Amino acid sequence: MVLNLILPCEVGVKTVLPAVKAIMARQIVEKHGLNEQQTAELLGLSQSAVSRYISKERGNLLEINGSSEVLALIEQMVTSLIKDPNNKTEVLTLFCQICTAIREKGLMCPFCQKEMPTEWAENCLFCR
Repeated sequence: MVLNLILPCEVGVKTVLPAVKAIMARQIVEKHGLNEQQTAELLGLSQSAVSRYISKERGNLLEINGSSEVLALIEQMVTSLIKDPNNKTEVLTLFCQICTAIREKGLMCPFCQKEMPTEWAENCLFCR
């Protein structure tokens, strides 16, 4: 049997990271008044990527808008980034908290289960 070891962090890179970046881009533009180019520079993205996040063409695989806990953490991360763009430690710590909260709520499970062998997916309790 060939083992297909897919870690939750790998799935998170494909689903969680784009969803969080999309919400961050929208918050920075809508709530903090930065334009797309300023937002792109702050997030280390291209202006076109920010445009696609804002228009929901990108970052829409994982639905996290329904989680007030996750949204509050994202707002904290945006506020921290705007206040001190060089304080990467706080931003990274908050991102890990966001990813953990998403996993604990089971929001990433359907994506992980698609990547795992069926016998693993049926018995996986890692995130919860």
